Amino acid sequence: MTFRASFAAAAFAALLASSGLSPVAHAPSAGAAEMMKASDLRVALNQLLAEHAELAADATGAALGGRMKEFKAAAATLDANSQDIAKAIGSVYGDAAGEAFLPLWRKHIGFFVDYTMAKAKGSMKGQKKAVDDLVGYAADFAAFLNSANPNLPKDAVTGLVKMHILSLKDVVDAQAAHNQTLAYQKIREASHHMQMIADPLAEAIAAQFPDKFAMN
Repeated sequence: MTFRASFAAAAFAALLASSGLSPVAHAPSAGAAEMMKASDLRVALNQLLAEHAELAADATGAALGGRMKEFKAAAATLDANSQDIAKAIGSVYGDAAGEAFLPLWRKHIGFFVDYTMAKAKGSMKGQKKAVDDLVGYAADFAAFLNSANPNLPKDAVTGLVKMHILSLKDVVDAQAAHNQTLAYQKIREASHHMQMIADPLAEAIAAQFPDKFAMN
């Protein structure tokens, strides 16, 4: 796990622990401290999700380059990031939600591995199946978030997740074409795009728990 991932996860955990959020009874905790800043929540989510995009690109680049030791290391660090994101979700909505979130989140990473392998083999059929799986995943993921927070419209979230999928697909395509200039441009775009997911997610959580997060 990188320093930035550790810092973001620790900041988010401390933020939510001190807020006393409870996913079962959406009421103030008796030991709740002063209201937390919604901006702190937004920053923590942005850091974790941006790192997800960057680590995914590291893993796909290593896989396409046949650097298996590097791929395994990148994949392990990517999974550590996934666990941090799941813990963040669990801190808000409970351990059961975090445990349900993790395999669902890992699922789209698996589909990207499928796409990367198909790209390396030149299998158009395999690439199409992986893309179809990813598009279907976007709706499933959006339904999960919408069920936890009605402030996250399913259609809007589906669109944002599809953009995330396409941005990482562009990274893989550029890496496979050995166009490093384009690949790094696309990695930067994919990382920046995660803000479009992190910001509304943070805002929706703050709106759902107005007694815990100060809008600033």
